[in-house]
Amino acid sequence: MNNEKVYAMPFAKVYPLLLAKAERKGRTGGEVNEIICWLTGYPPEEIENAAAGSVTYGDFFQNAPDPNPNRRLIKGTVCGVRVESIEEPLMQEIRYLDKLIDELAKGKSMDKILRKER
Repeated sequence: MNNEKVYAMPFAKVYPLLLAKAERKGRTGGEVNEIICWLTGYPPEEIENAAAGSVTYGDFFQNAPDPNPNRRLIKGTVCGVRVESIEEPLMQEIRYLDKLIDELAKGKSMDKILRKER
């Protein structure tokens, strides 16, 4: 899938997939929201509004109120691509979230996911 198609996807379609991935592994929607809040600076109610609205995935990240500076500490692969090597800034932001949700689904503690132990 090309980047423009990903950016144009409604957040309302992606968000339930993120929740489902976490919940299948025994994690909670609250943890997913905590990760999104940490990464983007959106408060929980704005995440819920975006999930119920028509904002695109690209706009959700482009309009993030306070991207966490520690997101640059996120390393590793998502779909065979190293997130720290992604050159397109918007795609890198999207892949950061993918990586964090993967870590959540794999059972990592929230402190490690949110890079609090560094």
